[in-house]
Amino acid sequence: QVQLVESGGGLVQPGGSLRLSCAASGSTLSFRAMGWFRRATGKERELVATITLGGTPDYKDSVKGRFTISRDYAKKTVYLQMNSLKPEDTAVYYCHVEDLLRRAYWGQGTQVTVSS
Repeated sequence: QVQLVESGGGLVQPGGSLRLSCAASGSTLSFRAMGWFRRATGKERELVATITLGGTPDYKDSVKGRFTISRDYAKKTVYLQMNSLKPEDTAVYYCHVEDLLRRAYWGQGTQVTVSS
């Protein structure tokens, strides 16, 4: 069973930065996609960024130029570097991975709060 352990959330002022990490364990397979979703209070969950097995990233329009997703294949870890954070980025961020059999797994979520 795949387990995802997230870290890096917290409270930051507008304009600040945070780096989220998500380490996957329990699988000997590579993951065809790794990414991050988020859910703000009262809103639906939305895709923030994903990165394919080949390393191709994709971003939600509102975070382009501010967020960078990357992965460490050996460590089976995905990162989300978040710069120039805005109050509207406040949400619970969830790690999401999909294995080669297209089975999806979710992390427990980490709170990101952007506030002065």
